[in-house]
Amino acid sequence: MTRLLDAVDGISGIAGAIAMAMLAVLVGSMIFEVVARYVFGAPTIWAFDISYMLNGSIFLMGAAYALKADAHVRIDFLSSRLPERVQRIVNAAVYALVLAPVFAIFSYIGIEKTVKAYRTAEVEMVSPWAPLMWPFYAALAAGLLVMTLQLLAEAARFALGHKSPGSTEHELEDTEAL
Repeated sequence: MTRLLDAVDGISGIAGAIAMAMLAVLVGSMIFEVVARYVFGAPTIWAFDISYMLNGSIFLMGAAYALKADAHVRIDFLSSRLPERVQRIVNAAVYALVLAPVFAIFSYIGIEKTVKAYRTAEVEMVSPWAPLMWPFYAALAAGLLVMTLQLLAEAARFALGHKSPGSTEHELEDTEAL
């Protein structure tokens, strides 16, 4: 079981690295757009499309990594009053029975939308650049799928007692690697 959980963490780490690379591309493209627009008076037709596509992709590709690293906001003013064992059971149940199925459904829809966009060569209709949409949809679907896997892995960790709500052991491990 530990190997499977580690494999899911590895996939989330790869998705996080991809999100970081996308962030570098986003920053570079926005700098290019600003220079082209204000220095040379020649704005690009693709900057808006790149910015919203990369922003959405970065958000979803990085979400699983954030969950893995406990780098998300936790509102636990009620659950922190419960015994730790109950907190773990509640977190495992919510992750496995509520969040993972919702993200699995979104993943399925995203994959279907990606395949349809690929088959029909769908383009952005309101953009003068008219980029193909399937790469954007594929990034969103991949991020949703990785998030589903990470939710199931975290649920298993809580259920098996390998992790406690609010613990920072993953954060400490990640910072030691730096």
